[in-house]
Amino acid sequence: MHVFIAGANGQIGQHLLREMAGSDHEARAMIRHAEQGPELQRLGATETVVGDLEQDCSEAMKGCDVVIFTAGSGPHTGPEKTTDVDQDGAIRLIDTARKNGIKRFIIVSSMGAEEPENGPEKLQHYLLAKHNADEHLKKSGLSYTIVRPGQLTNDEGTGKVAVKARHESVGKISRQDVGRVLLAALDAETTVNQVFEVVSGDTPVAEALANL
Repeated sequence: MHVFIAGANGQIGQHLLREMAGSDHEARAMIRHAEQGPELQRLGATETVVGDLEQDCSEAMKGCDVVIFTAGSGPHTGPEKTTDVDQDGAIRLIDTARKNGIKRFIIVSSMGAEEPENGPEKLQHYLLAKHNADEHLKKSGLSYTIVRPGQLTNDEGTGKVAVKARHESVGKISRQDVGRVLLAALDAETTVNQVFEVVSGDTPVAEALANL
């Protein structure tokens, strides 16, 4: 499949590209600046395209089969940027994918996005932005997969996870393993039109997704 990746230069996006380098899928990585291209192609991108989530990305995603949205405003930006990227940027890309005839959309959300009002006060705005994007995707008519990881770490991935519709507590998961989950979701029919939370666990990624 031709996979359009938004947020390819982020930490999860880069792990995803490394994983995709050994797969049968082709990654088109969207970047903000052309000079980022060579590094992402070294990591595993088949091609790169310059685009901006806050603008129209129709041309950038033409010819792709699937969109994977791993973009995020990051922890050091204000609430306005969170709204612009995590919510409005995702919604804009969902709508653009539908208009371009793309059928599948995979998005990285967050544990706690189901009920943002119950999250820690300092995270509620972020969780609400994720919630609104998730809800828009579910209503879009696209085949969706909403991945809600726990607390993200930079630890080396184990390739083993625990997947549930809802976990009782917020666990941790490495960004590398989130990248592995995103790649596996491309081929796992069990993930279509599913929302699930994922943390580190004892089950290999492919097996965990197959048992959804």
